[in-house]
Amino acid sequence: MEVPGSSKKMIATQAEMVEAKVPLGYRDQCAHLLIPLNKCRQAELYLPWKCENERHSYEKCEYELVMERMLQMQKIRQQEAAHLKHGGAQQSIPLAPKTANA
Repeated sequence: MEVPGSSKKMIATQAEMVEAKVPLGYRDQCAHLLIPLNKCRQAELYLPWKCENERHSYEKCEYELVMERMLQMQKIRQQEAAHLKHGGAQQSIPLAPKTANA
């Protein structure tokens, strides 16, 4: 499954994530590494020195996702800065919505 804007593919399917009870916030391109990590944690009674290889693989995957998003945001900001530099109109976002009577 392709994820728009990301170089990593979704490996774990929705059915696998539901079966493994992966919380919605953790269902990203690294979920396929979280599933065996959580199984290992349960089997080893959450001892912190156990499952280090699985944890390292999962954290490395998450780090790579964050770095990829940061680079994408940096490119977007550079494009916006170039657009403004060449006479583009700056769009301001209001801090508070206007009311009907104001």
